[in-house]
Amino acid sequence: QFVESGGGLVKPGGSLRLSCTGTGFTLDSNEMAWFHQAPGKEREGIACITRNGALTNYADSVRGRFTISRDNAKNTVYLQMNSLKPEDAGVYYCTTTGCAGRPGAWYPFGGWGQGTQVSVSS
Repeated sequence: QFVESGGGLVKPGGSLRLSCTGTGFTLDSNEMAWFHQAPGKEREGIACITRNGALTNYADSVRGRFTISRDNAKNTVYLQMNSLKPEDAGVYYCTTTGCAGRPGAWYPFGGWGQGTQVSVSS
């Protein structure tokens, strides 16, 4: 249902841009979020965007470094990741959610795709 792409290996301080598209599913009627699962840790919400892109919400750990955006005409949500740190490594997933409240309250209504792997290492 969701297809994430754009992951890879990057050095600390580097940047990546992740993409999420819906297969057989239209994203523009939904609030969307990116979740991050670090090795050995639980999946956690990090960035959320409303249907028209007017409002965004971020976890404290990524605020100021990551930017979520969307292009509804392309049925795609993006995550621009700058100033990457080793602790940003892991698998990144997108899903539908509600953006109200803190990231811990974002419920992944849409389930999970395969995710995209991000590695941050020198």
